[in-house]
Amino acid sequence: MSPREQKKLLYRQNILEAASLLFERQGFSETSIADIMRAANLGVGTFYNYFESKEEVLLALLKNLAQKLDRAVEEGKQSHLSSTQLLELACKVLSKLLAENRFVLPLFLSASEHSDKPELLPTRKYTPTFKPIFEIVIKRGQQEGEIRKDVPADLIAEMFHSIYQAASFSKLNIPFRENIELKVRLLIDGIKIQNLMR
Repeated sequence: MSPREQKKLLYRQNILEAASLLFERQGFSETSIADIMRAANLGVGTFYNYFESKEEVLLALLKNLAQKLDRAVEEGKQSHLSSTQLLELACKVLSKLLAENRFVLPLFLSASEHSDKPELLPTRKYTPTFKPIFEIVIKRGQQEGEIRKDVPADLIAEMFHSIYQAASFSKLNIPFRENIELKVRLLIDGIKIQNLMR
C-alpha cells in the first residue's frame, strides 16, 4: 500500500471513529458533518472525498459491525461449533458490539417506535439488521436436525434480532448483556430438537 493509500485509509477511519463517538454522545440526528470533521481534525470539504452523506457514514459503521459479527460466526464454524452454539456465540458477540457502540441501540428503538408509520419507512434502511446472519445459522441447524423445522427460519431469526430491542426496553434490574444472555438461553431451549422429544 502506497503512503497516499495509507493516508486515505487513515482519514476514512478517523471520520468513522469520530462519527461513532458523536452519534453515541449526542445522537445521529443531532450530529452534523461539520461536528464529525471537527472531531476528526479534518476540513469539512475532505468529508466528501470519502462519503456522500452522514447517512452513508452510518451505513458504513453498521456494515463494519455486521462484518465483525459475520467473522465471529465463521470462526465458530471453523471450530466446529453446533448451530445452537453458533447462535449463542453470535448473540454474545453482538451484545458486546452493541455495548461498545452505543449509538446503535437508539436506532433499534427508533425503528420500533416508527414501525406503524409507513411514511417513515425510508428511514428503516438505517436500522441495524443482523438478522440475515442469524437466519443462515438457523437454516443450517434445521438442515442438520438440530433446530426445529415447524417454525420458519426467518421468524426465529427475527426473534433473535428483536431480543436487543426487548433488552433495551426492559425495566428489570438486570444489566443489558445479562438480560440478553437469559433471553437467548430461553429462546435456544425452545428451538432445540431434543427439547421437543422429552
